[in-house]
Amino acid sequence: MKRRQAREIALQILYQLDVNPVDPVEALELYWRTFSPSLELRDFVERIVKGVSQHRPRIDELIDHYAEHWRLDRMDRVDRNILRMGVFELLYCDDIPMKVAINEAVELGKKFGSADDSKGFINGILDRIAKTVLERTEDGGEGEQDMDGR
Repeated sequence: MKRRQAREIALQILYQLDVNPVDPVEALELYWRTFSPSLELRDFVERIVKGVSQHRPRIDELIDHYAEHWRLDRMDRVDRNILRMGVFELLYCDDIPMKVAINEAVELGKKFGSADDSKGFINGILDRIAKTVLERTEDGGEGEQDMDGR
């Protein structure tokens, strides 16, 4: 439950960064001063916010590629940032099982998503990305496959 709460906080901060791009550390410090969550929550929130920010070009590239008939800049900001968090967890958080990363993103979509079908939209994109990642690791390959599966 703590990680779900941390993901909700991270979503708020990533949304803020999407609206008003500033340094992620500055956004985190502002949030801490305003809301003062526990240190336990802060660690996971910082991991997500800093990780999404650091890997955002690659994350956005994957979302854009796998979101058939949707451009990243046309997506709702909440849905887009839930997807960013989910992709970050899929690709860069080995301690989080893929099913958990997808399920948590879908739950955020149910609670905060822009439309009734946000959860299906989020699930579909993350599932396609996860299958690409799974193929890479099951084949024993090193590094990420490109988007064509090579």
